Amino acid sequence: MILKYLRTTIFFLFTFAPCAFAEDGYRLWLRYDRIEDQLILKEYKKNVQAVTFERKSPTFQIAEDELVLALNGLLGINPVLSNSIRHTGTILIGTPDSSPLIAGLNIMDKLTGLGTEGFLILTATVSGKKCIIITANKEAGVLYGTFYFIRLLQTHQPIQNLSIASAPKIQHRILNHWDNLDRTVERGYAGFSLWDWHKLPDYLDPRYYDYARANASIGINGTVITSVNANAQALTPAYLEKVAALADVFRPYGIKVYLAARFSAPVELDKLPTADPLDPAVRDWWKNKIDEIYTYVPDFGGFVVKANSEGQPGPQNYKRSHADGANMLADALAPHHGIVMWRAFVYDNEVPEDRSKQAYNEFKPLDGKFDPNVMVQVKNGPIDFQPREPFHPLFGAMPKTPLMMEFQITQEYLGQATQLVYLAPLFKECLDADTYAEGKGSYVSKVIDGTLENHKLTGMAGVANIGNDRNWCGHPVAQSNWYAYGRLAWDPELASDAIATEWVRQTFSNRPDVVKTIRAIMMASREAAVDYMTPLGLHHIMGYSHHYGPGPWITDKPRADWTSVYYHQANSEGIGFERTTTGSNALGQYAPEVQAIYADVDKCPEEYLLWFHHVSWDHRMKSGRSLWDELCYRYHEGADTVAWMQRSWDALEGKVDAYRFQQIKSLLGIQYKEAVWWRNACVLYFQTFSGKEIPVGLEKPDKTLAYYEQLQFRYAPGIRPRW
Repeated sequence: MILKYLRTTIFFLFTFAPCAFAEDGYRLWLRYDRIEDQLILKEYKKNVQAVTFERKSPTFQIAEDELVLALNGLLGINPVLSNSIRHTGTILIGTPDSSPLIAGLNIMDKLTGLGTEGFLILTATVSGKKCIIITANKEAGVLYGTFYFIRLLQTHQPIQNLSIASAPKIQHRILNHWDNLDRTVERGYAGFSLWDWHKLPDYLDPRYYDYARANASIGINGTVITSVNANAQALTPAYLEKVAALADVFRPYGIKVYLAARFSAPVELDKLPTADPLDPAVRDWWKNKIDEIYTYVPDFGGFVVKANSEGQPGPQNYKRSHADGANMLADALAPHHGIVMWRAFVYDNEVPEDRSKQAYNEFKPLDGKFDPNVMVQVKNGPIDFQPREPFHPLFGAMPKTPLMMEFQITQEYLGQATQLVYLAPLFKECLDADTYAEGKGSYVSKVIDGTLENHKLTGMAGVANIGNDRNWCGHPVAQSNWYAYGRLAWDPELASDAIATEWVRQTFSNRPDVVKTIRAIMMASREAAVDYMTPLGLHHIMGYSHHYGPGPWITDKPRADWTSVYYHQANSEGIGFERTTTGSNALGQYAPEVQAIYADVDKCPEEYLLWFHHVSWDHRMKSGRSLWDELCYRYHEGADTVAWMQRSWDALEGKVDAYRFQQIKSLLGIQYKEAVWWRNACVLYFQTFSGKEIPVGLEKPDKTLAYYEQLQFRYAPGIRPRW
C-alpha cells in the first residue's frame, strides 16, 4: 500500500508539477516534458505503442512505472499494458527467466558477458510484430536498460533499429555521503542531509525514492549513508532499524547500503578495553556486530573506513598496520559477501615528509597483504581533491591489491555551491592518465576497472554533493557532476563533452543553440577555475578550515600541512614545491616514464610546473613570458573566462525556463566576484615575494592585500570539525 501511494505521489509530482510550479531543478535530468519537435514526436509515436511485462517483481514494477511515466510525459501517450504482444511498437521488457517470449528470441549469446547488470536494447520481430526489446540477465540490468532507453527519447536519438549492448566496467559504483547523524553534512553545500534520522524508520520521505530513481538512472548501485568521520552510534540497534528502512527503499532500485565504520566502536559502545584488531575479543565483537547488521539488512554492502587520519582512530593506535585493521573487518564480512573500502587518505604531521608521499609510503609496503574482499580507496590525487593534481602514485603501484577510485563530487575546493564548475574533465584527466605500470597504455582507468592487474573486485566512490535543497545540489549545474560521476563509474572511457551534451539535453533543452552554449560554458568552467584559483600547478592555497576563498598567506596552524605556505613555498627567488630528486623526490614514487615527463623544469607540462618544481620568477615560459607575468596572466584569464560565461548565459534568456535562468545568472555574478577576489588576493600576495609589477594592460586590484587578509567567514557552509 505504501509503495502504491508513493508511486502515485511521484507520478503526480513528475507529471503535473511542471504545469503548476516553476522549473526549480528538483526533477534533475529525469524531466519528461512533451517533446516539442513534431517530426521526432511523430516518429517516436510510430515506434512505441505498448509495454509488455510477462512477470512482475518490485524492480520490474519500477521499470514499468518509469517507462509509462516517461512515455506519457515525453510522447503524450498512455501505452497499452499487457502480458502479450498485441501491437506493433510494443516494448517488451524482462529477462529470459521472466519472459518466455524473450527466452525464445535466441539472444543468449548476446547476453553472455553482460553480467548481472548489463543490458540489451534490440529491435526484433516477435509474434509477427516489430518490437523493442529491453532485456538483461538480471532484473537490475533491465532497470538500467529502461532508463537508457528513456534517455534515448529525452535526447532525441533514433530508435527505429536498435542494437545496444552495455555493461558496467566498474563493479561497485558508490556515493559516499559525508552525512552526520545530526543531519549536518561535512563539505556539504546543498543544505542538510537527506536522511531524516529522527523520523526514520516510521516515516519514509518520498524524496528517498526520487534519490534512488536518480541513482538507478545513471547506474549507481551503492550508497554509504554516514560520514567517513564515523559515529559509532550508527552501529547500534536504534540506528540499524533506520538503516534497514532506507535499504528497503533502495533495494528494488539495485542500490546497496553501506556504512562508515568507527574503528573504536568496541570501546565506545561496549567498553572493551581495546580496539586492537588482533585481539580475539575485538575480533569477536566485530563478528557479532556484523552478524547483527545482516539481520537488519540482509544485503548490507559493507564498510568504508577512515582510520589513523585527521584524528580518526585506527589500527596504528595499537601498533598494527592498515592491513591488520582492514582484514579484521573483512574476515567478519566475508561470510555475508560484504566488502571493506579502506581509505588511503592518511598523513601525519609528525612525519617529516612531503605530505603527498605519505599514503604511498604507508600502503605500498602492504601490497598483497589485504584480504580478497578489501579494496584500498585512493583519492584521485596525492594531496586532497585540489582543482588540479597529478594522479595518485599508488595507482599502478599496488598490483596485488584492488584499488578503488575516490573522486569528490562536492566542490570543497572548487567554489563550493556558488560556482559553476563541471568536473567531468577533472575526473577524466585522472582516469586517462598513464601510470606506465605495465608499460605504455597502463591508464588509471585500467587500474580501477581491474583489467590492468586482473582484479575482479573493482570500485569507484564519489563524495556526494547532495543535500535537502530543493534542487538537490545547491547550484543547478552541480547536478551535472553527480550525473557525470555515475556515467563515468559505468564507463570510464566516456568523453566529458558527450556526457555534458546528454545532461544538457535531458535537463534544459534539445535546442541546438541551447545545447551548444551550455556545453561550452560547462567545458570551459573547470580550466577557468584552475586559472583563477591555482594556476600552473599551485595547490592548497584556500581559506583555512572552511576552504572558502583564497588564503595563500595561511600559516602558523596546528599542523604545517594545514597551511598554504607549506605548499607554495614562495620566496624572493621563486615559487613552487620541489618534488624532484633535488627536493622531496615525491616524483620518484611514479614510474620512470612518468618521472621523465615532469623531472626537467624546462620540459615539465606547465599545468603541473609548480607542483613538481620550485621555479624562478624569471623562468621563461612557453608563451615567452616570465613565470611572474604568466602567473598574472593566468589569474586574469580565469576571471575573464567567467565574464565570458556570464555573457554566454545571458544570451539564453527566453530559451530556458525563467526560474533557472535567473538563478544561474545570479550565481555567475557571484562567481565572477569570487574569481576577481581570488585573482587580486593571490596576485597581491605573491607580488610581495616576486617584487615585480603586474604586467601592463592587466587590471590592477582595487583593494590592498591587507584588506583580503583580514576577511573572515566564520559561518561558511560545510565546515568540518577538527579532532
